[in-house]
Amino acid sequence: MRKIAAITAGLLASGAAHAHELPPNVSGARWTLDPWIVLPLIVFGFTYGVGAFVLLKQRARGPSAGLWQVVACTAGWLSLTAALLSPLHWLGERLLSFHMIEHEILMAVSAPLLVIARPVGTLLWSLPRRVRLSVGRWMRLPATDAVWGFLSAGLTATILHGMAIWGWHAPLLFDAAVSNLVLHRLQHLSFFLTAVLFWWSVFRRSETGAAAWHVFITMLHSSVLGALMALAPHLLYREQQAAAAEWGLTPLEDQQLAGIIMWVPAGTSYAGAALALIALWIRRAAKQTERSDAIHA
Repeated sequence: MRKIAAITAGLLASGAAHAHELPPNVSGARWTLDPWIVLPLIVFGFTYGVGAFVLLKQRARGPSAGLWQVVACTAGWLSLTAALLSPLHWLGERLLSFHMIEHEILMAVSAPLLVIARPVGTLLWSLPRRVRLSVGRWMRLPATDAVWGFLSAGLTATILHGMAIWGWHAPLLFDAAVSNLVLHRLQHLSFFLTAVLFWWSVFRRSETGAAAWHVFITMLHSSVLGALMALAPHLLYREQQAAAAEWGLTPLEDQQLAGIIMWVPAGTSYAGAALALIALWIRRAAKQTERSDAIHA
């Protein structure tokens, strides 16, 4: 246990101390095998696989719904792996534009896919029966239900997600996260967790019209932030400058590209989700009108 504690402390200390000394060379991009990221991903994937196998054997759910959930969860898990472990993460530590791609994958790809998958029930089925029942009882406690109900409410989740996006992109805090490994992990964790809350409120909690409004608001404010980065006449973020020249970019051009990524592709994905929700809202309203007319007739 002492050795494990010493190694853990060494990893944290060395990561925070040497984050400033990342070599700018981007020609040797490689996978990042950070145990603080690798282990949770392995545990989640293994546990979900066991739970899915148990449910398949017991046939507790319909095969079609179960298949879609497994596909969505697998895609979400793979996108998390790509964002946090693949050479994309290595490049994101050196170039702001790749850093932005990594953030958008966490918030606009991984989080909604995992929310659609609803993996909690499957994860519980991987546990022994007594533990599973205990966790289930804890999840149904009035206090737990109240806290989750407050955090996953549409307005609360949208505000928390917006605060995480804007707060971490403040130049002082963003540069601090790039230069400090612990803060960098906290940044990614807050982006991902608030995105899960946000997409849960959109897909599982809010009515369709309200959900479309929350997605539209998020698209609007994140696009404004991306535009501010892209159109800024001077450099906002100063910790990731050395590697831009190897890609034929100045640090300001790297920042502008990062802003455009947040502004256009990410904004387009949110706009597509909002339009899909609006179309679903109109379709449901039309069906309700038809039923009402049929009843009156």
